[in-house]
Amino acid sequence: MQLFADVKKPATVVAMAAWTAAIIFIASMPLAWSKEQLSSRECEDLGFTGLALCSDCHTLAEYIKDQELVADCLKCCTEDSDDATSKITYSGAVLEVCMRKLVFYPEIVGFIEEEKDKFPSVKVQYIFNSPPKLTLLDDEGQHKESIRIDNWKREHILQFLQDKVKLSSAI
Repeated sequence: MQLFADVKKPATVVAMAAWTAAIIFIASMPLAWSKEQLSSRECEDLGFTGLALCSDCHTLAEYIKDQELVADCLKCCTEDSDDATSKITYSGAVLEVCMRKLVFYPEIVGFIEEEKDKFPSVKVQYIFNSPPKLTLLDDEGQHKESIRIDNWKREHILQFLQDKVKLSSAI
């Protein structure tokens, strides 16, 4: 009770201790919220697509002072490890793109026409107004991650699929 030595009434000391505990609890809430994971669809709706590592969110926090944005990023990231992203593989993928916009993406057109057949577990879907993206699928064919590939070169698409997608799958 030395912290509250100037206070004469014991009820006031108890009230101040309760307030102190409440402030500490409330201040720690953003840390607890950041541990909650959102689904890949929810993350995509928030604008977080791709395979972001949590260290990327910490880097974002250095430049963007919006605590809510950083908290959302932390809910959508993958924990870092020595080789975190290279261990993740998927059973298949869907390349989504708008057929009308293909003219703006010659690298993706080249991949579809010349390289796609090397990946039997990768399907192409033409979806109106969709930006070019890869939707990565688990063993049950369910959506796990999405990554935009607007500016990727054909060799980047090839390398990514070779590293991340199993060569044969029944999706």
